[in-house]
Amino acid sequence: MSERTSYIRWFNELTIDDVPLVGGKNASLGEMYRELAPQGIKIPNGFAVTAEAYRYVLDQANGWEGLHQALDNLNPDDVTDLAKRARMAREIIYAAPLPEDLEIQIIAAFAQLQQQYGEDLSVAVRSSATAEDLPTASFAGQQDTYLNIRGEQALLEACKHCFASLFTDRAIHYRVDQGFDHFKLALSIGIMKMVRSDLDASGVMFSLDTESGFSDVIFITGAYGLGENVVQGAVDPDEFYVHKPTFVQGHRAVLKRTLGAKKIKMVYSDGSTRESTRNIATSAQERNRFCLTDDDVLTLADYAIKIENHYSTKAGQVKPMDMEWAKDGIDGALYIVQARPETVMSQSNGMVLEQYFLVDKAVPVITGHSVGSKIATGNARIINNLMQLDSFKPGDVLIADMTTPDWEPVMKIASAIVTNRGGRTCHAAIISRELGVPAVIGCDNATTAIKNNTPVTVSCAEGDVGKVYDGILDFKIKTTDLSGLMHPKTKIMLNIGNPELAFKTSFLPNDGVGLARMEFIITEYIKAHPMALIHPERVQDPDELEQLQNLTSNYANPSEFFIEKLAEGVGTIAAAFYPKPVVVRMSDFKTNEYATLLGGRWFEFDEANPMIGFRGASRYTHPAYAEGFALECAAMKRVRNDMGLTNVILMIPFCRRVQEAKKVLDYMAQLDLKRGQNGLQIYVMCEIPNNVIQIDAFSEHFDGFSIGSNDLTQLTLGVDRDSAILAEDFDERDAGVKEMIRLAVEGAKRNGKHCGLCGQAPSDYPEMAEFLVEICMDSMSLNPDTVLQTTQLVLETERRINAV
Repeated sequence: MSERTSYIRWFNELTIDDVPLVGGKNASLGEMYRELAPQGIKIPNGFAVTAEAYRYVLDQANGWEGLHQALDNLNPDDVTDLAKRARMAREIIYAAPLPEDLEIQIIAAFAQLQQQYGEDLSVAVRSSATAEDLPTASFAGQQDTYLNIRGEQALLEACKHCFASLFTDRAIHYRVDQGFDHFKLALSIGIMKMVRSDLDASGVMFSLDTESGFSDVIFITGAYGLGENVVQGAVDPDEFYVHKPTFVQGHRAVLKRTLGAKKIKMVYSDGSTRESTRNIATSAQERNRFCLTDDDVLTLADYAIKIENHYSTKAGQVKPMDMEWAKDGIDGALYIVQARPETVMSQSNGMVLEQYFLVDKAVPVITGHSVGSKIATGNARIINNLMQLDSFKPGDVLIADMTTPDWEPVMKIASAIVTNRGGRTCHAAIISRELGVPAVIGCDNATTAIKNNTPVTVSCAEGDVGKVYDGILDFKIKTTDLSGLMHPKTKIMLNIGNPELAFKTSFLPNDGVGLARMEFIITEYIKAHPMALIHPERVQDPDELEQLQNLTSNYANPSEFFIEKLAEGVGTIAAAFYPKPVVVRMSDFKTNEYATLLGGRWFEFDEANPMIGFRGASRYTHPAYAEGFALECAAMKRVRNDMGLTNVILMIPFCRRVQEAKKVLDYMAQLDLKRGQNGLQIYVMCEIPNNVIQIDAFSEHFDGFSIGSNDLTQLTLGVDRDSAILAEDFDERDAGVKEMIRLAVEGAKRNGKHCGLCGQAPSDYPEMAEFLVEICMDSMSLNPDTVLQTTQLVLETERRINAV
């Protein structure tokens, strides 16, 4: 090699086309520094030591023959042999001295960086493999990173460690799996200014939802301190979502927030050890508040959208991105320290729908964050350290405190993965997605709650909460090719109550949501009676009062807690289907159901028959609940006006009389939810015979009708639908009920109003779906698990009718 060869490239000299020279990580940093810094994205400056330098080091030390001896004829599935050979390879590289001219160049570039940032500069030293961060393969975390490196000698030592880390156990195993030749790869090193996130926060973000592949959101995770804990899964981070389409339109709102435990944070070492960083416990105050403000989240969302747009334009196709961010505790600014293509969801086949359903029911042993949407069974194998990996058998369920890249050879043969620690962007989550196995992350006590060597079922098919059950539970898998599915004239909409399932459910063929239920959100996320939040002084039980205070302690006031939680839940559903219509029913608890909410018993009363009692519209303007309804309306106003989700249509349930309708609509207008304002439509449930009889009068006040077949059947036949003894008499297919439905459709069309049906009937009975098509129902709203077969039935019925 000539002494004139330069092994240094500054970020402003690099583009994404320089992967062969400086690896994926450095090429991307250079691309962003050149192209995106002018758009306001902050990137710390730095330089790359080229992959040529890696080859130069081995050439000068005659290291290639030793590497071949160490790695030729390797059996990557023999964990012990792999570890032995990998260690030999690393020792060969680490023993090779850095040539003098290379050392001089690295030290000179470091001195230049010090001129920009000051003598006390500390740097991050990151590995960047020349096959790293390709669109179809992720080498994330397989080579080493060294943080808070100060001084020339420490920098040179870190560079040698980086070169050697090309041959970690996990990196070797992964290259074999992906078909990469060890000797055609090389390693570049990125040396960049440290962002002082040890004094603030850092994390990972994606330009799509990592679990479903839903592409209209930015998903951000974060925790206090340096970012290694989030990446490795040593901490349960905060999570945030931002909706891209409405953000681009100018709406600045966080869609959803989830508070993580954040039990530890990584900070700079105090100098008492050789390690440059250390973990310390976070304070109770830090754990109980989000590590980012809403303004921070929105700044990061802006960065993510710009980065995705830039790389998508370069690629000529949509390019979802995986990014690392850090907030500097000294200057308060947010920086991007890495960006690479997302390699799992972006490669999935969107035309084949795979759905898992748990058949057996049981109480879970533990819960955590679900990764993926599959279900798996196997023998639980608790692994506490690397020495135990040999005991792991193919098909076992891996139970561990957390995983590191060294564990990947056994993760590859696991049927599922369960960890105590970590969030949905940690190492265990990334690898489980890549392998296509379900994982339940951040369970806190998995290694103690689950018995070793016993059969378990791991379910990630029940929403954001992953569950682990004792024993082998029965489940079914449904695979559907969506590529040839035709679209019927009758609109097929969905019934949905759980926001956690919204992103996944949105991939089903649909025309929007015909019934979004508030009740699930209030029960699962809010848990408290709205009047108890407004008037805690009327709650006479000290334990209940304490629970109410604990629920709302991180909010400006208890009412804000209710508004934010309800807005996030409804907003998530609306965002999942945007811009398709999402019909949100205002709360329709019965008095006995309201009473079960925290503090509810102090505001409700016993009714002989709550089913036809104080429910629906009658509550909304009554002094006993009007303040609670005002909170519901404030949440819906936030969803539509602040979040920009104007696809939300509001619906009033159980509205008995026209006078009641006027009263409710007037009150909603006072609360700034006026029909027609900002395109607001308000529907009414058509579920009481009087709604059908007076449909012309109701049409003067509402934009559409949604037939609730359950209540309409109950009140037409005079059958309490909760009565076991009368269960056989409750039948939506009765001729009288069908006539009521036909009259409702006819009346709605006569008045030019939308008319749909959102009850159980078409989901439960194919003949009811046929009947609804025959009477020209505008839409039917179905349970997600019946959408595909009912759609086929509707298509066949429409073809039959048209053929006549």
